[in-house]
Amino acid sequence: MMILRSQIARISKSSKLSVNLSLRYQSTHINGQSYSRDEFTNAPSSILALTERQLHQQPSHPIGILRSLIENSLNNYQPLTAPSPIVSTYKNFDELEFPEDHPGRSLSDSYYLNKTTMLRTHTSAHECDVFKKGTDKWILTADVYRRDEIDSSHYPVFHQMEGACVWDDTTKNVEKAIEEELHLLEKALAHTNVITEDVTVNNNPNNPYQLSQRPEVSGLIVKHLKMTLNLLVYNLFKHAQNVDAEPLKVRWIEAYFPWTGPSYELEVLWEGKWLELLGCGVMQQRTLERAGMGHKSGWAFGLGLERIAMVLFGIPDIRLFWSTDARFLSQFESGKISKFVPYSKYPPCIKDVSFWVNKPFHENDLYEIIRECSQDLVESVECIDNFVHPKSQRHSLCYRINYRSMDKNLTNEEANDLHASVIENIKKAFNIEIR
Repeated sequence: MMILRSQIARISKSSKLSVNLSLRYQSTHINGQSYSRDEFTNAPSSILALTERQLHQQPSHPIGILRSLIENSLNNYQPLTAPSPIVSTYKNFDELEFPEDHPGRSLSDSYYLNKTTMLRTHTSAHECDVFKKGTDKWILTADVYRRDEIDSSHYPVFHQMEGACVWDDTTKNVEKAIEEELHLLEKALAHTNVITEDVTVNNNPNNPYQLSQRPEVSGLIVKHLKMTLNLLVYNLFKHAQNVDAEPLKVRWIEAYFPWTGPSYELEVLWEGKWLELLGCGVMQQRTLERAGMGHKSGWAFGLGLERIAMVLFGIPDIRLFWSTDARFLSQFESGKISKFVPYSKYPPCIKDVSFWVNKPFHENDLYEIIRECSQDLVESVECIDNFVHPKSQRHSLCYRINYRSMDKNLTNEEANDLHASVIENIKKAFNIEIR
């Protein structure tokens, strides 16, 4: 029986479950600061501990290597050091025009220290602060945090790079200034082997230019954005394939993001499949106005470093980025993309858990408990059965948990102990009945 993830991914719209975070303590301590706790607190200690790892600051780590390559490609943009991952909900959402009912605000999707303070879910949380300092061209890399499913390509902490470029829209020469930069980009792209498929429409009614901006300027900004990112993607992927012999194919499609308009996504054809690389668009003028930059307009992009690094370095499991095993770390050196050589493939231990659901819960809450109990010893979790009893109408779910260590052999006895802990904790959290 095929189970559609959409049938179970949001068994309820939101959840106020806090994993392993009893409110018997009045505050959370992180990076030398104390934060009061309330009913929103849901960031577990295992996640808070990762705020100190700073993988993007390590020059010989794949994430740090990729960061440097992007900064070198965009060498006329100011690279910025990310501040603390702890931000206000206003900075993370409201300042960027997120609707009140946006799913990203839910406790099931984000990590909260309390009602007004959280771990950033994207680098855009620092956008306005950077612009307030008067920086017109910049790139910022940071660790970001989101509650998510468990598989080889998803992890609750990952790394984003945010980039932006703005011009003074009140000057008479703004169009000329952008056109001069476009000329330089055209010359650079003329020496690349890139085939671009652009299925977007200028000033699309469903993805329109902003009324507060002159359409001729918006059109130039969009063109500058696309050419800049086409060149960036080529400079990255030329390390992973012989693009001189075979053209690199990229594709632009329409998208929606609260903080840009119009908005786009960029994909690259990789091993026969289109791979989504980044989201971008013309910055919302209201966001620039909040930063005291209402007289300027421009573009912004955000990309996930892990997604690109997994392709370029050939890393099959996102958990490996967090490994401290020398067999992993010793394979990489600053400034160089080298293919990861697996040092071992330990056998999996497959365990199932079936239960009757007595009250709604969010699937991300289940994943959080499994992560807390297993400490990165789970490779994937999949719902393999979703059943409603025809007579009693009781709802049953069955999840398959794949226990596998990246660094050592996990015995069946050890997997049984982990699985018992998982079952005990989900029974307590969800008031379920094990089948």
